Amino acid sequence: LIGVYTNRHGERWELQLKGSGKTPYSRNGDGRAVLRSSVREFLCSEAMHYLGIPTSRAASLVVSDDDVWRDQFYNGNIKKERGAIVLRLAKSWFRIGSLEILAHSGELDLLRRLLDFIIQEHFPSIAKNDSNRYLEFFSTVVSETANLISLWMSVGFAHGVCNTDNFSLLSITIDYGPFGFMDSYDPNFVPNTSDDERRYKIGNQASVGLFNLSKLLQALKPLLDPRQKQLASQILEGYGEHYHSRFTELFKTKLGLLGEDENDSYLIAFLLKVSLLC
Repeated sequence: LIGVYTNRHGERWELQLKGSGKTPYSRNGDGRAVLRSSVREFLCSEAMHYLGIPTSRAASLVVSDDDVWRDQFYNGNIKKERGAIVLRLAKSWFRIGSLEILAHSGELDLLRRLLDFIIQEHFPSIAKNDSNRYLEFFSTVVSETANLISLWMSVGFAHGVCNTDNFSLLSITIDYGPFGFMDSYDPNFVPNTSDDERRYKIGNQASVGLFNLSKLLQALKPLLDPRQKQLASQILEGYGEHYHSRFTELFKTKLGLLGEDENDSYLIAFLLKVSLLC
């Protein structure tokens, strides 16, 4: 993260470099990025923006003189590739993992301070002195995460690595790695060649979203009283309904269906099954 920029429209963007080298938080990697993956992130993040899907943006791409060694297909065939650096932007780069790590390490004062900062900066509808602000924050993240994954599914987008460190607290698409778009409908589609267990196949994305939100709730629980914990659990239980409602709405729009009909969901499921058989 190299700073915060406010544009002429008063919009606040956090600037981040991908591929610029090691940081204190690098996990046994060289911190570099290759040209092919950098171009893919640049193009896809911009495409997602113009598809109307919340996402980080790409401002620029610079080709590096550094050689980067990568095993592209994870088959032991390591090759030298050209490096590159992407300057990317987002309203915030905080993720579920940003809170999870603080709760796990018992840094509850820092967890509270960080949450208050995130709410003040990015959730203006939540009063900073409201005793239920963490509950309202969680409710918003649950519904917006369901909306985001529904949007992914509506265009056949598979993120590839849907862990808590790649799920934005602002429910935007971040960290384009081994993503992919389905050429034809297949719920078992996996764009990540290293995902041997198909954990992040496209048909699992909604379920993985629920799993990640449960990890967020686990991180928030030390800051909630017993009543708030119970209400938060009820909010999480409503995730499936949020997702199904938004998914149905998006697919009805794609099909040109008007009004409400109890058979709409059946029709959508039937057409997807037919697509699979074709």
